[in-house]
Amino acid sequence: MNELDQLYQQVILDHSKRRIGSPLVETTEGLLHGESHQHNPICGDQIRVRVELDDQEHFTSMSWEGDGCSISMASASVLAEMLPELTKEEFLGKRDYFREMMRSKGNFQPDEEVLEDAAAFVGVSKFPARVKCAMLAWVAAEVAMHEARK
Repeated sequence: MNELDQLYQQVILDHSKRRIGSPLVETTEGLLHGESHQHNPICGDQIRVRVELDDQEHFTSMSWEGDGCSISMASASVLAEMLPELTKEEFLGKRDYFREMMRSKGNFQPDEEVLEDAAAFVGVSKFPARVKCAMLAWVAAEVAMHEARK
């Protein structure tokens, strides 16, 4: 394993233990909020994500609770760390870029300026059965964002 792979593996392990944004927190009065529960039936991972946005459609927070593998829990932690202060459009752009990386089957060189710690999941893309684990929180955050905007 090369040094970059080791670093990326360590980022995933650290986030799966720290779980930034967990547990789920109560909503803040005056902010838009939405929630989504997602389940990966293949491996049993589950996550509930709650997001809050201000009236300018900037994310102010993401909290979550879940149970699953280190990949899905680390992905939620990474997203919870990067989401606050992003606009809806910025989040959707990062989500699209992350999804492109996940579909690459390991043939992608992620831009760490764009994905920050989420770039560590590039190795997961080599394992199609684990891609849904990495995407679970991202899908939940997107659904929650749409709920908040209703």
